[in-house]
Formats: sequence, structure tokens, C-alpha cells
Amino acid sequence: MRPPVVSTSSAARFAERARARRKLARRDVLVAVGTVVGVGALAWLLLWSPVLRLDQAKVTVSGAGTVVAVDQVRAVVAERGTTPLTRLDTVGLREDVLDVPGVREAQVSRAWPRGLHIELVSREPVAAVPEEAGAAPDGGEPGFALVDMDGVQVGRVEAAPEGLPVVQVPVGQPRTLEAVLTVLEALPVELLAEVAEVSATSQDTVTMALRDGARVDWGSGQDTSLKIAVLSALRSAPESAGASVFDVSAPTLPITK
Repeated sequence: MRPPVVSTSSAARFAERARARRKLARRDVLVAVGTVVGVGALAWLLLWSPVLRLDQAKVTVSGAGTVVAVDQVRAVVAERGTTPLTRLDTVGLREDVLDVPGVREAQVSRAWPRGLHIELVSREPVAAVPEEAGAAPDGGEPGFALVDMDGVQVGRVEAAPEGLPVVQVPVGQPRTLEAVLTVLEALPVELLAEVAEVSATSQDTVTMALRDGARVDWGSGQDTSLKIAVLSALRSAPESAGASVFDVSAPTLPITK
């Protein structure tokens, strides 16, 4: 086997170097072109191709509760059409979902490759507030406004629903209503279910009427945990049998009557 021929003249060496440079240049050009094509193809795939386009059939909604119309939430999503998930403005979509009546909070997350999940926190009614005379939309007899924990009206009914406490507060005292709702929100589920009516003339005079006929003088919304514990102990104590009034407004000095 003959050994490779190596140019010995300057002209041959220059020619060999020129060929090597041209070869490297062609390779660099091919690499650059390939990179541009690859990036462009990836950008098209991620931003414009149908591979990641939103499929309305794959949109799921949870947490609607009893007051949010899921169809209204889906209608908001439908306005986005088939926008690829990579270009979908989930922040803007969340803001629009929050405008749907009954929605208290919302979280929007992509479900790759073409889906979307919307988790809602609905404004569930926690109390029924008697309407003022003449407040009925049709001019009829006053009914009850259903309000959530924030005092936002989420519905209206002619009669107070069974299972919801009726809240009696003076007209024009939103802070008193807020205090009552704060107390209700803090109650354990089992105690809340026993509350038939709550009344207050101020933020510090919350009183609850239980479904068994007992009255609980709660006072302000302070020391809630202690008041819950004290009330539970009083109601289960043998010496409180037959008591109709439980005053825990000063939880360290409770009174039963």
C-alpha cells in the first residue's frame, strides 16, 4: 500500500489549506442553516401547529358548587378558540372566569398537550338575609337574599332554605353583617348545622338561636376557638341539662341559664 502523497511545494500547501477552509466554511453554513430550520420548525410546532391547539372538548371544570353555571365558564374558554396552549394567556383567562357570577376564586392550568383544567371556588350561600320591604325584584313580598361568607349575594329565594341560618342585622350596618358571617365561617360543620338564626345589633352582640331552641350569646368574633370549646363543654355537661341559654361572650366566665 502506497503512503499518502504529501505536497511539498508552497503552492500545493496553500491549495490544500484553501480546500480545507472551504470545506469548513461549507460545513459551518450547513450547520447554521440546519439550526435555523430546526428552530423554525420547533417554533412552528410549539406556537402555531395543531399539535398543541386547545381542544374545547378537553376542557374540564371543577368546584362549580351550587351557584356557578359551568356553561358560562365554558363560554369564556370558548372565546379563546383553538389557541395553542403555549400562547394561551392563562392569567387573562382567569380574570375573565372570575367575572362569571358566583365565582369566588379560580385557578387555570394547562393539561398538555391540548387540554385545560379550571378549578373554581364558588360563592356558596351560608346564610339567608331577610329582604327589606319593596326589595323584591317584581314588587312582590320580600324574600331572602342568599349570601356567601364575604356577604356577596349569590341568589334569592321566597322562603329561607332549610339548613341555612337566617341572619337578622340592622339595615345599613355592613360591618355587623360581616361580623356575623365571620363567626359563622369559624364554626365547625356540626355546630353550624345546628344554627337556625343569628342576630346582632352591633359587631359585639352576635347571638345564635339553635334548632333545639337554645340560645347562644356569642358576643364578638374574638376568641372563637375558645368559645367553641367552652360551648361544647357546657352543652355536654350534666349540670347544664335543661339549660336554654349559653353565654360564652366572656369565654373564661361562661354562664348557663
